[in-house]
Amino acid sequence: MKIALLLSGGVDSSVALNLLCSEGRHEITAFYLKVWLEDELAFLGDCPWEDDLKNARAVCEQVGVPLRIIPLQAEYLDRVVSHTVSELRAGRTPSPDIVCNRHIKFGEFAARIDGSYHKVASGHYARVEETNGTCYLKRAPDPVKDQTYFLSRLSQVQVKRARFPVGHLNKQQVRKYARDFGLPNQGRKDSQGICFLGKISYPEFVRAHLGEKPGDIVDAETGARLGRHRGYWFYTIGQREGLGLSAGPWYVVAKDTRGNLVHVSHRKHRDERSLSRFRVSSPHWISGAPERHDLHVKIRHGPGLVRCRIESDGNAGLNVQMTEADAGVAPGQSAVFYDGDICLGGGDIA
Repeated sequence: MKIALLLSGGVDSSVALNLLCSEGRHEITAFYLKVWLEDELAFLGDCPWEDDLKNARAVCEQVGVPLRIIPLQAEYLDRVVSHTVSELRAGRTPSPDIVCNRHIKFGEFAARIDGSYHKVASGHYARVEETNGTCYLKRAPDPVKDQTYFLSRLSQVQVKRARFPVGHLNKQQVRKYARDFGLPNQGRKDSQGICFLGKISYPEFVRAHLGEKPGDIVDAETGARLGRHRGYWFYTIGQREGLGLSAGPWYVVAKDTRGNLVHVSHRKHRDERSLSRFRVSSPHWISGAPERHDLHVKIRHGPGLVRCRIESDGNAGLNVQMTEADAGVAPGQSAVFYDGDICLGGGDIA
């Protein structure tokens, strides 16, 4: 089988490559996607892409697999960065990694390579199982590392072509494989944050694109002015840290983009403003719309799953009722639905 493997230079994708090679029956080419916007963001600091590429080359040399570099900066800027900035400006909470997987890694890249590649493999923690010609995206057994949330907008065609060699493993097992394979990058720490940022902090990225727009932080209950903020786009619903307010804890409960206000509330009011019901616009289903209405949902990446019930809103969207309220439900955030281990898909919270 001819396989194109996305190699980041990190441990997960490097172990994925070695596992494929150990099967001894594939024609494998590794690809490094260069999406770092070094020209646009160089003034913010250093990006580790050169270290990433150095590690990727060393891993490929060790197993004798060719490595190709695919530049996708323009596509990344157009599809991921622009979307992220637009959503932040509108006061919503975007999910850049979901957009990246759908439109870049398993989208633009998969379309650009030779069609003779049967599979596009990566180091994601997820599984794919096929039943009666339909492929299902399934959660990894490691609930903390499971990345189906970030893969939830893949199409059926993309899932059928995907392969995740480490998806059945937990992180400790992957680290052991890295040692057993003698990988040159076996001690490398896990990457954090959004892939195009490198070592740059998310607030610095936001400031570079949207600047600062000072405004008031107000008490949601009394309307009293409590302090000043640097721009509502630096804050998200449910945020507690970085508010600079005394007599806390305070939580962000709403943002007024027109008035440039950030509304906050004390813990004692937080549950009152938590949401157990919300609407999802234009849900995307990987393997067809579910027949069941009682499912589980994630509104952020992580191990937490909450029981929910979904109903059509009669306008191509969904009404979602969770069994537990969550103070972090925010417009623009992705809600991802599960039936057992199966990741069904998801949509944006309206």
